[in-house]
Amino acid sequence: MESEESTREGYPVTTVRIRDEAGARALGKPVGTYVTLELDGLARREEDAFGRAARALAAELGALLGLEPGAPALVVGLGNRAITPDNIGPKAADQTMVTRHLVERVPEHFGSFRPVAALAAGVLGTTGMESGEVVRAVAEQIKPACVVAVDALASRSLRRVCRTIQLADTGITPGSGVGNARAALNAETLGVPVIAVGVPTVVDAATLTCDVLAEAGKGELDPAALQGAGDGLIVTPKDIDTQVHDLAKVIGYGINLALHTGLTIGDVELFLS
Repeated sequence: MESEESTREGYPVTTVRIRDEAGARALGKPVGTYVTLELDGLARREEDAFGRAARALAAELGALLGLEPGAPALVVGLGNRAITPDNIGPKAADQTMVTRHLVERVPEHFGSFRPVAALAAGVLGTTGMESGEVVRAVAEQIKPACVVAVDALASRSLRRVCRTIQLADTGITPGSGVGNARAALNAETLGVPVIAVGVPTVVDAATLTCDVLAEAGKGELDPAALQGAGDGLIVTPKDIDTQVHDLAKVIGYGINLALHTGLTIGDVELFLS
């Protein structure tokens, strides 16, 4: 296992690479690369915070994608539009530059763009279909070179809620953070590389309690010791609607800049307007 700390556009970045099965067992994660981008500066509304965040995400995402020029991509927004903390995936998909049809039908104007399709897969309770089933069917039809899956996460730290964007080249299992794991989206299930982009938007009651007590100087507690107390209680910030809106836009623009190299924030805004 390797761990590296750096900065992108003024934002701290932590990269962890799990090289073998021994490291995977030690961390409880599959072999792969995991990147955490800390965006405290975005919450503080620092100068050019949005642009810097989008460009930083684009750089990290582009390194994980490693796509050939012109290779098609599919962006998938996971989550339930009707639940604000779970809405970050669909909102990010809304901010994606959808170009697949334009490249095919108007190549004289859009031939230089990468063919990109976007999908808000919905959830089992509203569609009757597993999101994994929907994504797999679409991927089989349009045959992308990769899938970028965006989803909300449950945090293991109060400090990270709506303050980090987490990337992984190992795919994602929707709902696993809140004990409702669905079918995994990864290279094994979809047949193409899957890059996961996640934002922690909620924290469970036990983790919240332990973090608050630690900050108050009451000592360190293991959340596992509080199991049974507050089971099923999930907490989210009071301004979650604003934070989800801001972070979904950062993710959408970051994905656009990563997939369409050479574009600027202004170019993306013009395309989406």
